[in-house]
Amino acid sequence: MTVSKNKVVSLTYELKLDNASGEVVDMADATEPLTFLYGAGNLLPKFEANLLNLKANDTFEFTLNAADAYGDFTEDAIVTLPIDIFMIDGKIDPEMLRIGNVIPMQDNDGHPLEGVVKSIEKESVIMDFNHPMAGKNLYFTGSILELRDATAEELSHGHVHGPHGHHHHE
Repeated sequence: MTVSKNKVVSLTYELKLDNASGEVVDMADATEPLTFLYGAGNLLPKFEANLLNLKANDTFEFTLNAADAYGDFTEDAIVTLPIDIFMIDGKIDPEMLRIGNVIPMQDNDGHPLEGVVKSIEKESVIMDFNHPMAGKNLYFTGSILELRDATAEELSHGHVHGPHGHHHHE
């Protein structure tokens, strides 16, 4: 069996910035592997593409450039918002509104996004909505632990059920 559409893949990985000597920013080991339904669109498309046709116990190593990962860092994603939207009962919550804090918000279409507080002015707040990995090249290594056919229910729901299922990380 090989990694292909509608297979449930469990794998370990280590994610570093740029290359093999880069800083480790994320990982999944054999005790908490990444388990996902291949081809369901839950992961970066280029991440999945690099795993196609691998077998259990195969190892992988590849780099995704920023454009194929979380996109380039963009100044457009740095936004000035009126301070009023952060007020609760006319007051600022200093626990929430502090520099470097990540605040979950929604865009105009209601999609969730996260912004980092960059600065706080008298009337406004400057937020950075770039993905934390925007503009970064991602270097992945890891190995395929196991493969199985997805169940009919998993296929209809578009994600894995059971142990290690519903495990999301962005």
